[in-house]
Amino acid sequence: MTPGAAPARALPEAQPGRPIRILLFVNGFGMGGTERHVVNLVRALDRTRFDLHLACFKRWGQLLGEVENRGVPIHEYPIDSLHNHRTVRQQWRFARDLRRHGIQVVHTHNFYANVFAVPAARLARVPVVLASIRDTGVYQTPMQKNVQKMACRLAHRVVVNADAIRNWLVGDGYRRDRIVVIRNGIDLSGFRRPRDARDVRHELGVPADAPLVVMISRLHELKGLDDFLDAAAILLERRPDLHFLVVGARFKTHSGEPVRDDAYQRVLERQARRLGIADRVRFTGFRLDVPALLAASSVSVLPSLSEGLSNTVLESMAAGIPVVTTGVGGTPEAVTDGETGLLVVPRDSPALARAIGRVLDDPDLARRLGQNARGRIERQFSLEVMARATEDLYRNLVPRDRHAGKEATRHV
Repeated sequence: MTPGAAPARALPEAQPGRPIRILLFVNGFGMGGTERHVVNLVRALDRTRFDLHLACFKRWGQLLGEVENRGVPIHEYPIDSLHNHRTVRQQWRFARDLRRHGIQVVHTHNFYANVFAVPAARLARVPVVLASIRDTGVYQTPMQKNVQKMACRLAHRVVVNADAIRNWLVGDGYRRDRIVVIRNGIDLSGFRRPRDARDVRHELGVPADAPLVVMISRLHELKGLDDFLDAAAILLERRPDLHFLVVGARFKTHSGEPVRDDAYQRVLERQARRLGIADRVRFTGFRLDVPALLAASSVSVLPSLSEGLSNTVLESMAAGIPVVTTGVGGTPEAVTDGETGLLVVPRDSPALARAIGRVLDDPDLARRLGQNARGRIERQFSLEVMARATEDLYRNLVPRDRHAGKEATRHV
C-alpha cells in the first residue's frame, strides 16, 4: 500500500505533561532476539511518560504472557503474504486504528513489520514513524532488500542495534544521518539470582563436576551449529569429561499457525551420532530459563556465520560466563578478543575447539573474561541504558509544534 490518499488532518502532537502514545509493531512473540528486545522495551519504558500499544501479525509465542501481564493493548493484523488484497485491507485497518487511538510514534521491527506498517503509518499521518533493522539481511532475497529499502525511505529514522548494521545499510544506499544506533539492552536482574546450577545439571543429567559447554541459539544453518558439533568432537578426543548442550528450537508457519519444525534438529542429531558424540550432546529444545542454564555452564559458544548483535552473547556476558564466538556483524562491538571473550573466524571448527579448550584449561582466564564481560554489560548494554536511549529518541522526534514537527520528521 502507498500513502497516496492521506487524511487531511494529522494526528495529535505531544502535549506537555501527557504521555506520548507509542505503538511497537513486531511479527509475534516467539522466542527470538527481536521479540525479546520488544518485550524488554515494554518492561522498561517509563509508563508515566509513554502510553504503550503493541501490534503483531499473530498473537502467539512463548513471550506473549510477559506482555499480557503488563496490561499493554495488543492489536492483531493477520496476513499470509505481503502482496494480496487481504494485506491491503489489514493495512487500511491498521491506519484507521492508529488514528482512532491517536498514536504519535509507530516503531516497527524487522522486514515484515517494516514493509507492512511503515507505509500504513504514513498514510495515517502518524507524526513519527521509525523502522528497525536488526541484522545484515542475510535471510533476505535481493528483492526483499529493495522492498524494505523503499519502506524505510518513508520512515523518519531507521533504528539499528550495531554500528556494523549501520555501515552495511549506508553501503546499500541508506542515508547515514537518518540511521540511529541503539544497542540491545539486557535485564541484569534476571542474572543475579538464577535457579541453583546444581538443580539444572541434575535435571539435564550432567555430573556436578563436569565441564559444560552450552550453545543457545535458534536452530538455523547460519548459526554454525554444525561447526559447534565438529568442535565438540575434537575436544572430546582429549577431554572425555566434557558435556555439551544445544538449547533452542525452530518454528515454521503451517496453515497460519506457528509450529515447531524439528527437521534441522534431526540433521544435527545424525551428525552427532556420526561423530560418535551423541552421548555427550543434549538437545534441550526451547527453554525460558536461560539464566539458570548459563549459571550451570562453563563456557557459552556462538559460532554464527552472520549476526546483528546477539542477545545470546550479551546474556552470556551478563551472566559472567566466558564467551567464545565468531567476530561477525556487531559481535566485536561487545566482545573484545582476550578481554571480554574470545573471537574466532567463522567456519573454522579446529580454531573454535582451541578457543573453547583454552577457556576450559585456564580457570584464571575464564574468570577474568567473565568478570570483564559482566562489567561491559553493566556499563554499555544494560536494559536501563537501552530504554533511556529509546525514550530520548521518541521524545526528541515527537513534534511539540507544527514547525518542529516538519524538521523532526523529514523522511529518510
